[in-house]
Amino acid sequence: MKYVLHHSQAENCIFCAALQLEDGLENLVLQRGKLAFVMMNRYPYTGGHLMVVPLLHQPSFESLDAGINHEIMQLIAHAMQVIRRVYRPDGFNVGANIGTAAGAGVADHVHFHIVPRWYGDTNFMSTVGDTRVLPEDLSDSYTRLRQAWDK
Repeated sequence: MKYVLHHSQAENCIFCAALQLEDGLENLVLQRGKLAFVMMNRYPYTGGHLMVVPLLHQPSFESLDAGINHEIMQLIAHAMQVIRRVYRPDGFNVGANIGTAAGAGVADHVHFHIVPRWYGDTNFMSTVGDTRVLPEDLSDSYTRLRQAWDK
């Protein structure tokens, strides 16, 4: 009963947990800002799939102040520039799933996805086989993106 009464949702949050670790392959954090951070998606839709997450554990961006939202947008823009240099995508999907009904896997801590896209990147593997094929190991992607981040 003690756990139920005093349990914080942030205790089980993958984003809050990532912030407790040193940045690297274990937490996949590429950049920490003052109010938000950028990390790779451990289960990416495509190579280079990143997420921008506020430090503040909130379920939706409308509960964040203007300064946090401003930094999130700056990090999204910078992440897109880095992904363009490293992966040369044909386009992007950028957005947030707010709430489980909208598809949020982590509904209690809002985060924005930046998914690079290429012509023809959807094939029968994801459509029929419910399987994603990535052309690069996650550790290689992390290394490439981390090296390009500050350039």
